[in-house]
Amino acid sequence: MSTILHVHMTERSVQQLDVDSRLEKHGGRSFIARYLLDHIDPRCNALGPKNILILAPGLLAGLPLSSTGRLSIGAKSPLTGGIKEANVGGTPGDKLGRLGIKAIVVSGKAPEGIYILHLSKDGAELVDSGEMAKLGTYETTARLLEKYGGHCGVLVIGPAGEMGLRGAGISATEDLENVPGRMAARGGLGAVMGSKGLKAVVVDDAGTSAPAVCDEELFRQASRRFAKELIESPKTGKEGSMHRFGTVAIMGPVNDIGALPTRNFSRGQFEGVANINAEKLRETILERGGKIGQRCMPGCVIQCSNIYVDEQGVPIVSTLQYETLALMGSNLEIDNLDEIAMLNRMCNDFGVDSIEMGAALGVAMEAGLAEFGDGEGARKLLEEIGKGSVLGRMLGNGAETTGRILGMERTPVARGQAFPGYDPRALKGNGVTYATSAMGADHTAGNAIGTRNTKDPLDPEGTGDLSRGLQRVAAMLDMTGLCLFARPPIVADPDLMVQLLNGRYGWGWTVEDLVEAEDELLRMEREFNVMAGFTPAHDRLPEIFYREPLPPTEGVFDVTDEEMASTLKDL
Repeated sequence: MSTILHVHMTERSVQQLDVDSRLEKHGGRSFIARYLLDHIDPRCNALGPKNILILAPGLLAGLPLSSTGRLSIGAKSPLTGGIKEANVGGTPGDKLGRLGIKAIVVSGKAPEGIYILHLSKDGAELVDSGEMAKLGTYETTARLLEKYGGHCGVLVIGPAGEMGLRGAGISATEDLENVPGRMAARGGLGAVMGSKGLKAVVVDDAGTSAPAVCDEELFRQASRRFAKELIESPKTGKEGSMHRFGTVAIMGPVNDIGALPTRNFSRGQFEGVANINAEKLRETILERGGKIGQRCMPGCVIQCSNIYVDEQGVPIVSTLQYETLALMGSNLEIDNLDEIAMLNRMCNDFGVDSIEMGAALGVAMEAGLAEFGDGEGARKLLEEIGKGSVLGRMLGNGAETTGRILGMERTPVARGQAFPGYDPRALKGNGVTYATSAMGADHTAGNAIGTRNTKDPLDPEGTGDLSRGLQRVAAMLDMTGLCLFARPPIVADPDLMVQLLNGRYGWGWTVEDLVEAEDELLRMEREFNVMAGFTPAHDRLPEIFYREPLPPTEGVFDVTDEEMASTLKDL
């Protein structure tokens, strides 16, 4: 029987609640949307005591099933002002599923101090963090694993979250190495966690087992087919691009179509791309004794992560991914993998989103605070975040704040959140997603790169329907806890996901029921944002992207308002 843990930070107490029937068929991002709509005023202060932080495993968490252990974390976002879900791999999601916890709901605000929530099969307790306040994520995680055991999963914020910086994320331990590095990065949810007075969550699943399934044969057949298709796929199998190169496999194609963020989104191709692309990253890691083909979640057959090491073989960061290489690399015109890896590690340790920080640094460089291509200058700017200086707080509050203070027009944001690694003028389906998704500029909300339905990425016609379909897929992934890269078998045959859910829960769902659940999630998020004060006028990108051509394609973002509105039809 799954339960909800309500953590009352004001009283510093934990209450175990039964799952209301209204929430039974909601998981992950879907649970977050339903619960926030029912329990908070969308107009509340995102960093005040009336906001709620929710940690919700997906519907398939804790099961012996590849790639389904992602944990959704959500709240009203201090960065976008609307509803926000960011999900993370690592170990905590599956461990919460094995403990039978449907969600952790954190409310109120500790009157003083900062605390650790410890969970096990014997119960839950809040304990004082002691000397861990203001520590970085790496040292905090190491201390917690030493105290509670290396088998535990850990979620932790860094000093950025404690300072309430709107670019702060939440770090999770990885599967194989048990180190921090996975991030629920986007939307400032680390700042919400810090505002509650919560430093970390430790999940101890010792003595537990996988959740029971309603139809063992149906679930077994569906799970075997799912794993088989992933293993045999030319993309996700052992010889596939995702296993061999990880997420950076898409850097070449993105650069080829002219959509790679370069020099603060002023160009779409990077001259130094060969120094930071997939082949160079793999070659460097293997030459130095690092690791390729790591998994970030228990039992994942794709294994797309890496461990990037220095010239002496000492780990710098795990994992170095495309988005960071694009925003901290080409966007800053830095073509040195070591420098980008160090910037990534600093972001992880301070507990900030490397996408948001890469965009903020790009704006700052264009404003003259450092030179493009200057890795040392970028590090010095990031160090200010750790110091908590005025400059550091400006950057740590994200690209929009940085652009506003420095008076920079080309500030790549939508709904207050920085663009990820795809310029919307050259990949217009992504631009529609940035503008219309309740999540703000987020590639995981509906990414058009490499999709079967993508036509000419410069063609604005049909991008509304394209984005709508992609946002539906993202909703399905986020409610079930499925990794984005494991979606091909499900997208090809949605009945496979229906079989997995029916095998687990015995709901008797059809594909139509699954589609309705996806649309319901998008409607709930849209409703929350409308109640928070958003209007159709917010479903746009910054004006400069409509009129400034992007070399080399020389395109602008020319999707019509009518096309954009078609994305939201019936919502």
